[in-house]
Amino acid sequence: QVQLVESGGGLVQAGGSLRLSCAASGSSVSLAVMAWHRQAPGKQRELIARITSGGSTTYVDSVKGRFTISRDNAKNTVYLQMNSLKPEDTAVYYCNVVWPGDYWGKGTLVTVSS
Repeated sequence: QVQLVESGGGLVQAGGSLRLSCAASGSSVSLAVMAWHRQAPGKQRELIARITSGGSTTYVDSVKGRFTISRDNAKNTVYLQMNSLKPEDTAVYYCNVVWPGDYWGKGTLVTVSS
């Protein structure tokens, strides 16, 4: 049974930073393709960052240069470092095992005030 638990969300002022964590059990993040998605109020969920088992990363244009996805294999945890936050980054952020399988956490809310 794969479980993903996100943490680190909260309220931050524009320009601030947050680091989200995704603790995995039942799956090794070092062998998986992992991703972060977000869903803003009234909008569809979107993929914003992905990391492969080889460490390659990709980002949606709106977060490039501001967000960084990484993982700690020893802790079996994936992170999303978010800098220079903007009000439009306000959303529920979800961790996802893209492969193998398709597993999701319950999400963590990030609110960026102007």
